[in-house]
Amino acid sequence: MNFSSWSIRNPVPAVLLFVLLTILGIIGWRGLPIQDFPDMDLPAVVVSASLEGAAPAQLETEVARKIEDKLASLSNVDHIVTSITDGSVSITISFALEKNGEEALNEVRNAVDSARADLPTSMNAPTVSKVTTTGSPIVTYTVASDKYDEQELSWLVDNDLTKQLLAVKGVGKVSRIGGVDREVHVDLDPALMAGLGVTAAQVSSQLKLTQQDASGGRGDIGGAQQSLRTLGAVGTVAEIAALNIPLSDGRHLRLDQIAKVSDNIAERGSLAYLDGKQVIAFQITRNKGTSQVSVARLVKEAVDTFSASHPQVQIKEAFNTVDSINDNYLGSMHLLLEGALLAVVVVWWFLRDWRATIVSATALPLSIIPTFAAMYFLGFSLNVLSLLSLALVVGILVDDAIVEIENIVRHIRMGKSPYEAAMEAADEIGLAVIATTFTLVAVFLPTAFMGGIPGLFFRQFGITAAVAVLASLIVARLLTPMMAAYFLRPHPPLERQSALMTHYLGWVRACMKHRFATVAAAVLFLLLSLTMIPLLPTGFVPPPDDSQSRVSIELAPGSTLEETRQVAEQARQLLMSMPDVKQVFTLVGASTSGGGFNASVSSDVRKATLTLTLTPRSERSRKQSEIEAEMRTVMKALPGARVNVGRGGSGEKLELTLASDDGNALLATAADVERDLRTLKGVGNITSSAALQRPEVQFKPDYARASALGITANALADTMRVATSGDFASSLSKLNLPQRQIAVRVRLDPAARADLDTLSQLRVKGNNGYVALAALADIQLGSGPSQINRLDRERNITLSVELSGRTLGDVMKEVRQLPSMKTLPPGVHEVQQGELQRMTELFGSFASAMAIGIFCIYAVLVLLFHDFLQPATILAALPLSVGGALFALLVTHSSFSMPSVIGLLMLMGVVTKNSILLVEYAVMARREHGMSRFEALMDACHKRAQPILMTTIAMAAGMMPIALGLGADPSFRQPMAIVVIGGLLTSTVLSLLVVPVMFTYVDDLLNALRKLFARKATAN
Repeated sequence: MNFSSWSIRNPVPAVLLFVLLTILGIIGWRGLPIQDFPDMDLPAVVVSASLEGAAPAQLETEVARKIEDKLASLSNVDHIVTSITDGSVSITISFALEKNGEEALNEVRNAVDSARADLPTSMNAPTVSKVTTTGSPIVTYTVASDKYDEQELSWLVDNDLTKQLLAVKGVGKVSRIGGVDREVHVDLDPALMAGLGVTAAQVSSQLKLTQQDASGGRGDIGGAQQSLRTLGAVGTVAEIAALNIPLSDGRHLRLDQIAKVSDNIAERGSLAYLDGKQVIAFQITRNKGTSQVSVARLVKEAVDTFSASHPQVQIKEAFNTVDSINDNYLGSMHLLLEGALLAVVVVWWFLRDWRATIVSATALPLSIIPTFAAMYFLGFSLNVLSLLSLALVVGILVDDAIVEIENIVRHIRMGKSPYEAAMEAADEIGLAVIATTFTLVAVFLPTAFMGGIPGLFFRQFGITAAVAVLASLIVARLLTPMMAAYFLRPHPPLERQSALMTHYLGWVRACMKHRFATVAAAVLFLLLSLTMIPLLPTGFVPPPDDSQSRVSIELAPGSTLEETRQVAEQARQLLMSMPDVKQVFTLVGASTSGGGFNASVSSDVRKATLTLTLTPRSERSRKQSEIEAEMRTVMKALPGARVNVGRGGSGEKLELTLASDDGNALLATAADVERDLRTLKGVGNITSSAALQRPEVQFKPDYARASALGITANALADTMRVATSGDFASSLSKLNLPQRQIAVRVRLDPAARADLDTLSQLRVKGNNGYVALAALADIQLGSGPSQINRLDRERNITLSVELSGRTLGDVMKEVRQLPSMKTLPPGVHEVQQGELQRMTELFGSFASAMAIGIFCIYAVLVLLFHDFLQPATILAALPLSVGGALFALLVTHSSFSMPSVIGLLMLMGVVTKNSILLVEYAVMARREHGMSRFEALMDACHKRAQPILMTTIAMAAGMMPIALGLGADPSFRQPMAIVVIGGLLTSTVLSLLVVPVMFTYVDDLLNALRKLFARKATAN
């Protein structure tokens, strides 16, 4: 059935269809979330275990290894990554993408439960969780007040503000930074304790048993039933101080006689500063699947509402990651409109008919708007990739309409009425339009099913582009011919062809006369193109330029929070001296690593993170990478600190991971590799995750004496732990208040922790009374690892190299040539993970997607042309586009990365489309008009050169703003546009000359085969 003819005869159904699709598209667009990149529901589960005060080496043996051994038997496990710090074990189990998330969670939970019996009895049960929030916070606010003190303001944030914000749709977590937690301190006097023969552990346990509410039992008084409760809990700090504590030997003590009891604050774990001024801050992390922009807007509304009801509190936004996403969205929409406008201008320039231009221009909104409806129903979002797919297909979307309208206008100029011209031209061009569209779909759809992390990136890109192209086909077959039939006016016949067309046809004739030379030149061009591949830098994703950066600082183990604060303040002052740094938010006591969906936050008093807001990109001349290079130079003045510059996102850092079961061999090898890495040119800071040694006070028991007195190593450890830092959090006594419980921490006066002699005189209860620690153990100063990292049940060390503007692939090539990397000792091996692993996956998946795409194109062409050989003519144009694409990347110093891969895929479709227009007309002219091969090819070149040129220029013009880096951050989009424009220019020029020649060779082969089979048939 000829749908175009039916639509021309019955215009109302087509108009109603597009009205309906437009309404659905607008509804879908309003409901689409705005994001940076698509959410990645990676099947990963986190196991967290804690044993307060335990050293990393102890936790590795007693906890981590035992849980890892149970997890190793699970199916489809990709990596098991373990991080062990003081008192804490975190194990992240990542699975293959096909693994169901809930199934993975249940399997991990069962495995951890089976290991529970082998874990230390004093440890709380490990928690198993599936992460539902995104990695990095989207917005950070600061809170200040003249009415509330720091403690009251901290509680206001923790209770009132957090409660209100968690009710906001899409908010997954609210984290307070800085501020303090209220705590009751019972600071024991060491001298009195020693004189009375009482230990801190005894006081702590007896206080918890004394000061508590308990229930149980039943009364039947007065003929009614009552529940029995013991109300032993007190309500004030003064009442706690006045408590009498019974001891095990029958004595009792009033608490304030042996200790100083105070309503105090817990030991600070973090500090926050905004431009050097101390503040209390909170960060918002969104749930997966929600829009960063929408969540940030709703949070702002909730914060404004809270501020209105609490006028004594001032809440100010410190920084966010949403503005750059919103700018990118708005920039993409502007570029979409600019590209569409330029494409329409090109149509008018060629046809010089405003009516025909309007008909062509109608195809753009009517192809894009229905695509929004499909995106909404498929659960997609408006992100860099989906918007980019629309921006890149702008030229393609108008292509079908251009081909249709150009053919109709050509028929009108032959003296036909618009109605008659529309009927005949639409029927003539129909097969070519359908073929070109389905070849584009054949290119885009396979990318949606690529494997690994790149596949998650490409899914939304491929399907969005395919839907938009199919929508453009519907417009071109139903709407464009119908509008042309009723809207266009008769044209005077075209008197003569243009000078350019005359020259072009002369070039085609010359190529047809010198067929071998033409093909040889094309092959030579292809070979020269391939020689450019080794010259191109490679990477995964280009680093962003979004006017926000980060400096991470790490001090030596044993450093205090105050020392970290001083170094962080010194770093801030150095950074603020740079003209492009506008604001610095400092977080002391925590470290943020990674970026985007890989971001993670870890608490450590010797670490600090400075988040820098830079001058907007439009107001500065330097790239962000150049500013960050200056930061590294400035940070060299910072003594005794490891410094990392950059947010650790894609394209910013190379991570080289070494693993081994032999910890000593691993340390030695990592040190050798780190030394060699420092010889690389043009890179930034190089840091190692090899644990620095933390200072320790070590007690080594005299087993003979301790056993004679009935004292165990566990009793020694409990005595030291409770006396110096208090009991486990779950074992602490609590002060009950109306809205919360406050921990009551019993310990020695903190000043006692600074005196080794005082610690050595701590008392432990034995069979015959109390004995000093010094009499039971050898006390010495020592050291141990501050952190242990494990990967797939082996210790691992990750060496991080800041790329400083260089590409990942180039730096990795140099790393492979380092002497230490060429001679890794037995038992030590490299493990690919992170961005390096993704880059390898990308190029592997790209090769598969490219091969599948070419096969799909061939299959579609065979079905449409009913010929197995002529589609080879069309595919011959594909290699001709590679040279221009690679040359454009080389000239602009762009890397071959994910955006470039997307550009090449786009190029495949466009180049194939141009070739189809030529070949399809030549085949039709021979079959239906009885022309000779030469005449058919010359007529095809004459009739189809203009629409090919129009579509090429329209697409190149549509992408020119992106290639020029206009609008929002162009780092991701620009390489893609450069590839497409470069490839289009060369492939269009070459295919217009080479494809006709290739057609003759394929036709000669076809004729030779026919003669061969005919002779065989005659002989038989």
